[in-house]
Amino acid sequence: MARDNYSYKKYQKELARKKKQEEKRQNKLAKKNAQTKAEPEQAPNEEVAG
Repeated sequence: MARDNYSYKKYQKELARKKKQEEKRQNKLAKKNAQTKAEPEQAPNEEVAG
């Protein structure tokens, strides 16, 4: 009977975990960039009105 290759399974699990972390990091970065792009547009309007 064939034996499981646990080191390969562990390696694949680690790659999946790192990929998921990277996707989360990219999503957070995208949200942050979207907020910073929206804020400068609002700030000059407030300064002019004030």
